Amino acid sequence: MASKQYILGMDIGTTSVKVCVYDPETNEVVAKQNKDTAANIPSDQGIEGNKQDVPKIVSAVHYCVSRLPRDVLRHVTKIGVCGQMHGVVLWNDGAWEKVEKDGIVMRFEATREKMSALYTWQDTRCKPDFLESLPKPDSHLQCYSGYGCATLLWMLKHKPEKLKNFKYSGTVQDFVVTMLCALETPIMSDQNAASWGYFNTEKNQWNSDILKSIDFPVNLLPKIAKSGEFAGKLSTTWNGIPEGTPVSAALGDLQCSMLATLENEQDAVLNISTSAQLAIVVKNITDMGCKTIEHLPYFKNNYLVVAASLNGGNALATFVKMLQQWMLELGAPIPQAKVWEKLIALGLEAPQSSMKISPLLLGERHDPTAKASAVNIDLSNIQLGQVFRSLCDGLVENLHFMMPKEILRNANIKRIVGNGSGLSRNAVLQRAVEHYYSLPLEFTSGGDAAKGAAIAVM
Repeated sequence: MASKQYILGMDIGTTSVKVCVYDPETNEVVAKQNKDTAANIPSDQGIEGNKQDVPKIVSAVHYCVSRLPRDVLRHVTKIGVCGQMHGVVLWNDGAWEKVEKDGIVMRFEATREKMSALYTWQDTRCKPDFLESLPKPDSHLQCYSGYGCATLLWMLKHKPEKLKNFKYSGTVQDFVVTMLCALETPIMSDQNAASWGYFNTEKNQWNSDILKSIDFPVNLLPKIAKSGEFAGKLSTTWNGIPEGTPVSAALGDLQCSMLATLENEQDAVLNISTSAQLAIVVKNITDMGCKTIEHLPYFKNNYLVVAASLNGGNALATFVKMLQQWMLELGAPIPQAKVWEKLIALGLEAPQSSMKISPLLLGERHDPTAKASAVNIDLSNIQLGQVFRSLCDGLVENLHFMMPKEILRNANIKRIVGNGSGLSRNAVLQRAVEHYYSLPLEFTSGGDAAKGAAIAVM
């Protein structure tokens, strides 16, 4: 009997690393692990900066993979990788080392002294006036704060010496692939390149001439691979996975989450975790008369039409933390899980409220200066359940503004498939989705970006 052939899928996310071993014959996940990275570090830009410690992220990758069963890992024949888009990390030669014991490589470790922090997609140091001062990209996609090229251009202006110190750049998942394969030059998929700005998806190349014209160090930019292609091979046996196992060019977590979730072309996928995205698959870039959606590279030369809101589970979590803090100040501390449980129960019982909450705590890419607000507050609607219901309604109403239901109707979408812990655990939010989009919301077994990364390299 032929031995099993598995695929390892890895998702290097904003708050956690998730890995799974996928059986392409049965479409089943046979083992999985996840670990919170706890990688956030203070930024010299204060609340406008958002940085993470890459060695901590690499350590979480090792933790997850090393805890998968060895007898399963030795049957892994391919590795698919995805992760948080837009962010950028810079590094030099010697940015990682292999830790050996008795001549066997036990793990990879990132070397903090040879690399920068990861500047994530949540970084808001690039203000609108700075972005407006930059040349227009040769692309159907704009460049926003938190995008790799925008962050590097900000450094070029404000910290040029820092840029000169480094030879390579990529997303954190590109760094992990470079490390695992001991690549001489990082290789980036078109999905992650498009998430950096200044990348033309139709020509499949960087806007090198435009960037050179403003003295951007284009030698820092990674080489490009199409999504689903391999970047290299595992440079050594790793936790039982054989040396020489092909490793994919790292993909976008949103695209991989979609790939694991979509069951047919009449599905839209709504993901609400830290942030929120609503997406459908289309064949070509077309003008849908809506400036708040984007066409992102998907698989097989298709595109994802996406409304990507910066405000999702993070806005709800901030509300919960605020309540917790108030209770603490009143001398009655209450566990977070209890706050969530009570809010959802009260929200489900609460009547429709005239109060309108705009929950744009983090602004939006199309409107970075937007702030949160609440209007129509009166004596009849200040109960906690109504406030929470209004907050959930406000989150979905914001998404509906970004991608109105007419776009879904015109694309012949029949249902919305839900995804992400922020949505799956919150029945108040689920009800709001069905109300605003007039479509059934269903949950399938999909949604796992690590599984999507494995499927992408089948």
